[in-house]
Amino acid sequence: MIFVAMTGCCAFKTQKLLKLSLSISPAASVCWRVAATRLWSSSSSSSGEDASGSSMLRHLTSKITATGPISVAEYMREALTNPVMGYYVKKNMLGADGDFITSPEISQIFGELLGVWVVSEWMAAGRPKQLQLVELGPGKGSLTSDILRVFAQLQPVLSSASVSLHLVEVSPVLSRLQAQNLVGTSDSVEVERENEPVYRQGRTAAGLPVSWYRRLEDVPPGFSIFLAHEFFDALPIHKFQRTKRGWREVMVDVDPDRPGRLRFVVAPSPTLASTTLVQSDESRDHVEVCAEGGVIIQQLARRVAQNGGAALIADYGHDGTKTDTFRGFKGHHLHDVLASPGCADLTADVDFGYVRRMAGTGVACLGPVAQRTFLKNMGIDVRMQVLLRNSNQSDKEQLLRSYETLTDGAKMGERFLFFGLLHPSRLARPKMATGLKLEKKAPAQPPIAGFTEIRFA
Repeated sequence: MIFVAMTGCCAFKTQKLLKLSLSISPAASVCWRVAATRLWSSSSSSSGEDASGSSMLRHLTSKITATGPISVAEYMREALTNPVMGYYVKKNMLGADGDFITSPEISQIFGELLGVWVVSEWMAAGRPKQLQLVELGPGKGSLTSDILRVFAQLQPVLSSASVSLHLVEVSPVLSRLQAQNLVGTSDSVEVERENEPVYRQGRTAAGLPVSWYRRLEDVPPGFSIFLAHEFFDALPIHKFQRTKRGWREVMVDVDPDRPGRLRFVVAPSPTLASTTLVQSDESRDHVEVCAEGGVIIQQLARRVAQNGGAALIADYGHDGTKTDTFRGFKGHHLHDVLASPGCADLTADVDFGYVRRMAGTGVACLGPVAQRTFLKNMGIDVRMQVLLRNSNQSDKEQLLRSYETLTDGAKMGERFLFFGLLHPSRLARPKMATGLKLEKKAPAQPPIAGFTEIRFA
């Protein structure tokens, strides 16, 4: 058994050590201008596949031919979540055999440290009687599984709370995989009642109830810790280009010179999106805005402000500085975003400046901080030292490779960012002592795990 101690962020005057016991383990007649901006793709190519034979491509081509060019957001939404042909709906895209791999699949340490973060924020809130762990886009369920292992080790600490798991997932394929990994296939029950927000239910081996939802708004109110790991980067974005006549939206059109292929064009006149989503003080010449993500951020902020809790967002991103980040992945390699729609992952870096603006003033925002900084603040180095001491040579090499992938600046260490939404009371300084014994200095602001360096004992 391995013991890691971290400073628990409590509501008490004195800081407490939280000791963790973790085991290894518009019309078509309008003249549209071809986009001159630098994009990840200017037109689609077959990339070894018969793109013209793609059912999704035929669907999109028919749609564009009938109604005119579509926004990049609509293109992404169709390609990723179309209920019949969408990438996330029909395919298991994660892992070595998929199109990309996420941090929880790289190392269990990642999930363990996030489990510590969840418990520390619950403790900081005064250990409320209810703890809802809500994950948006849980992938295979690996992150939640690692967090549950931390919960099991900390059962004496969490015994006073009613803990439940709530997973927001639109993919039937992934929800079945999550159920298999978290509760066992035979213990997962699909709910088919009409108008029922929960579409799958089950219980973990430890007896914790698990519920699946398609929308965040269906998750019941209550004290919740929300986790969104590589969730926002897959939400549909609008792309805008600054022109001599003002902001214009970048759209997706059929290439008239290349049958069966798509291209980017710039709208000849303002669209509703270009007149409402671009900030008046925007200094960049090309902007990506995730309006759907903004709505979800507002929902998270409202729930945290009303019911308490916190939200932790971890994703590839920037703080309002980048321009063109729209890209595709297939087989762990960059893929033309307009080729083979529905057969490749589409993603765009999260604009955390936009996230902060959408969160508003009702919550406290922290970050973004680089993944390297967050994990080191959470004690990944201490955890690694313990694991290496108890591993054989082969395991040591694997541990070091995973550590490098997670923390190296050239890999995930700097490009992957963490951002937190907290209840304002979480950052309130403790009151100074009164009476005969007065404090000489104002009490320090309580530390925030991950965003503040944690001291180990």
